[in-house]
Amino acid sequence: MIEVVGLVRRYGDVVAVDGLDLTVADGEIVGLLGPNGAGKTTTLRILCGCLGPTAGTVRIAGHDLAREGRAARAALGYLPELPPLYQQMTVEAFIDHAARLRRVPANSRREAVADALRRTDLEGVRRRLIAHLSKGFRQRVGLAQALVHRPRVLVLDEPTSGLDPAQMASMRALIRELRGQATILLSTHLLSEATSLCDRVAILAGGRLVATGTEDELRDALLDRRRVRLVVTGDAGACAAALRSRAEAEDIIVEGAELLVTLVDSSPETLAGLNAAASSFGLLRSGPADGLEELFLRAVSS
Repeated sequence: MIEVVGLVRRYGDVVAVDGLDLTVADGEIVGLLGPNGAGKTTTLRILCGCLGPTAGTVRIAGHDLAREGRAARAALGYLPELPPLYQQMTVEAFIDHAARLRRVPANSRREAVADALRRTDLEGVRRRLIAHLSKGFRQRVGLAQALVHRPRVLVLDEPTSGLDPAQMASMRALIRELRGQATILLSTHLLSEATSLCDRVAILAGGRLVATGTEDELRDALLDRRRVRLVVTGDAGACAAALRSRAEAEDIIVEGAELLVTLVDSSPETLAGLNAAASSFGLLRSGPADGLEELFLRAVSS
């Protein structure tokens, strides 16, 4: 649904995006991660037709952005980090305005506006001026304008930026509801957000794609050994002693009731054998010790 091949963007001698290849399949939610200056926002602006590439091709829903720009942009909804909203318009009037700009047919525009307001939970404030809304509601208005023409692709740049925890949770719930209804490319600095929302992530550094995949795929690609964290109710020291005698464990560190175990390999059989042995000591929880934060740091520093 999104295909990027050999994408390059230069600003004079500065290369912001350097030969980027990226594909997002139909119905996927993919998180675009990277440190400041990695090229995330530049990439999103190019995908949305707001900025021209120096080189490379972009296809949105099968349409070449350079050759079929109107069709490509019609298939896409864009929520920038700071959505440009007309503060003196009411919510409903602004979404109607967005629908007109998006060439939603007159005979279905009222229904499209009502549906966008409903999906973003804005019906209760539809007659209020945008200037009088909280930051969270303004972000919802930005999402509603991106949805009003029912695009097949959504590009969201830091959709929860500046929101309080309750507003973040609400915005994330809205995005989850869109799963399967649209293909979503989501830029975020919040790794917990990527973990909770995304099917997989793409990590940029220095304008290049340095890693992509699910967390398990990233662990396989970036780590020499898998580490798991076990939590037991019994004697953690005795559990560690028992596990050290087994072939599955290469190294064990005890941290209170937790054991950090380096496995000899990442096979399901190895993990199953370790968990079975730890169950004798009241195994409460077993999971990867290296989360997305550790994987991200390893990817961008390699």
